[in-house]
Formats: sequence, C-alpha cells, structure tokens
Amino acid sequence: MSQDIIRRYFDAFNAGDTDTMLALVSDDVRHYVNQGEMREGRAKFAEFCSHMGVSYRETLRDMVIFVNDDGTRAAAEFTVHGEYLQTDPGLPEAQGQRYVLPAGSFFTLEGGRITRITTYYNLQDWIAQVSA
Repeated sequence: MSQDIIRRYFDAFNAGDTDTMLALVSDDVRHYVNQGEMREGRAKFAEFCSHMGVSYRETLRDMVIFVNDDGTRAAAEFTVHGEYLQTDPGLPEAQGQRYVLPAGSFFTLEGGRITRITTYYNLQDWIAQVSA
C-alpha cells in the first residue's frame, strides 16, 4: 500500500494534479525542501505546490521507489526534466531554460497518508544549467 501511495503522489505530480497530491498528505505534513525552510501543514504544502506550478514545469522520469518492510518509510530516486518559467527570488532570471537533474525524495507514512516529504537535488548543478 505504501508504494502505491508514493506512486500515486508522483503520478499526480507529473500530471500537475495538486488536488490529488494534497489528498495524499496528512493535515500536519512536514515538507523539507532542498536548501529551504521546512513547511508544516497541508496549507503550506499547497502554497509551495502553487508557487512551483507557476515558476517551473517539471516531469519526473526514471522513477525507482523503495519502501521499508512495515511501510512507514519510503524513498524514491528519479530524474527531473524541467523548464524554468518564472524567476524565483534569489535565483537566476527565468527565460524558459530547460534542465535535467538527478534527485531523490524521502517519505514517512502513517495511517495511509504521507506525513513527511524531504527532497534533495544539487542546487549548484541546477543553477549552472539555467545560467548557461
């Protein structure tokens, strides 16, 4: 079941279906963004998703999902194929640059919902790609 939840989460991400993503996370989800502040709660996660949908268009490919034996922890490795659409404060100017990045996410699950999401990628690699 845990692998199914993670698969549904990433399928929804790739489809731009924020409503399904929000339905899969707990009310008090903790979202740790690569080199950013932790956001707590479904409302903060929704704000993040809204911002990402305006600034970036991303598809995750080459997905591999791992789940521990009791289904309470999961991890996924994937490749991000993206386009930088709108300048994010403190980052290079957006001009529709395309990028490809290896990345990974880690999850905690409880009661059929995702309670923690932690995502990692190499920010310097991304900056180099969109600055070229």
